Amino acid sequence: MSAMFEELDYAPTPIGAISLRRRHILALKTDVFEILLGEEHLMSSLFTASEVALAEMGLAALPGDSLDVLVGGLGLGYTAQAVLANNTVARLTVIDLLEPVIRWHREGLVPIKTELADDPRCELVQGDFFALASSETGFDARRPDHQFDAILIDIDHTPERLLHGGSTGFYTIGSMRRLQRFLKPGGVVGLWSDEAPDTTITEMFGEAFDEAWAAPVVFANPLQDGREVTQTVYLAKKTGS
Repeated sequence: MSAMFEELDYAPTPIGAISLRRRHILALKTDVFEILLGEEHLMSSLFTASEVALAEMGLAALPGDSLDVLVGGLGLGYTAQAVLANNTVARLTVIDLLEPVIRWHREGLVPIKTELADDPRCELVQGDFFALASSETGFDARRPDHQFDAILIDIDHTPERLLHGGSTGFYTIGSMRRLQRFLKPGGVVGLWSDEAPDTTITEMFGEAFDEAWAAPVVFANPLQDGREVTQTVYLAKKTGS
């Protein structure tokens, strides 16, 4: 049996100390990996349904192949893993603010080991997603104004519950309209939320894009006798084909 608890790494970052932990849950007979910022839980390997749904729903809304995808937020890597599982994806760029998180993937400390770092289609980039989104040149200094087929965002808990102050002002109609500069015609923006669908957020996307919708993701919490949890994937599409 695995050790009951292990702190795999702990590191200071510009927004606070971050740690990667592994716990063995006897009742479930499984190891659970968690990322914490200070004492705040950011992600758990026990709850990944909505992270995977963000990728699957976002890509399902796109036609064609040889897709070029951007993911904002790496975490334990389940959104990125689901993107790469789609054989229509030719290139994936993952941007994360925190160097230790990227290092965990390169060193294989996370449950999916070095799967992302080893995939030639995938590039892990340390950077501030929100600063790049508001910049003049976009997300790739080597390719100014480069446009993606999909931009999938999994960073803040919700647009009202921010991870840190760097995203203040991002979740607005104006910012969403500006984000379309880096989206191909017919491209999709997806946003993960820790809470049930909020009409205010859907309406914000609807004002900024030509098409927008919210998709609830419902799953059972095994730590609470299977009580259902509802999270949300918000999707919006840019005009064009």
